[in-house]
Amino acid sequence: MIKENVEKILCELPEGVTLVGAAKTRTAAEIQEAVDAGVKIIGENYVQEAERAFKVIGRRAKWHLIGPLQRNKAKKAVEIFDMIETVDSVRIAREIDKRCRVIGKIMPVLIEINSGREEQKAGIFPEDALELIREISGLSNIKIMGLMTMGPRFGNPEDSRPYFVETRKIFEKIKPLNLPNVKVQYLSMGMTNSYKIAIEEGANMVRIGTLIFGPREGDQI
Repeated sequence: MIKENVEKILCELPEGVTLVGAAKTRTAAEIQEAVDAGVKIIGENYVQEAERAFKVIGRRAKWHLIGPLQRNKAKKAVEIFDMIETVDSVRIAREIDKRCRVIGKIMPVLIEINSGREEQKAGIFPEDALELIREISGLSNIKIMGLMTMGPRFGNPEDSRPYFVETRKIFEKIKPLNLPNVKVQYLSMGMTNSYKIAIEEGANMVRIGTLIFGPREGDQI
């Protein structure tokens, strides 16, 4: 079923939109099936889960961290991941930069925008994003490649639209600034419930899990 799901999604995604297979809680075998079907990027929420799957799959796919990064996991994260989509503070950016310097790596990152300004969620508030980007742009082992935001996971997909509009505005504002170590290329927005709305609002990277792998235990239907 995973193979058929992947093939259907890849056929339907517009040209220029990159699929990230969101693999939270999925087994290495399930992830391998998705990769074999054509998923080129695997998104993991946790470093430890990624490490287990990476031992099986290795570099047959690229790996994106799509969950918050704890500083004590940064050393392992920079070894595994090809992109970290969830940078939302100077503190975590400096930790990534430090760990990458040790291994001679430049880490592509996205700045996570808390477009709903929800205190319980990760991400920088929209009004603080530009200042954060300016500060991080001075780090030599990080390259800012764009922005990421989360819409509501459940409910009416249309409710996500204002979140995506707000994030796209920041994306467009950063583009002409020509900041060092900043290449405004990816706008990562939308999940299974909302990715079609996200694409309408300019997303060129979408994180899809349930539509590929099926619902996780405890998911709302």
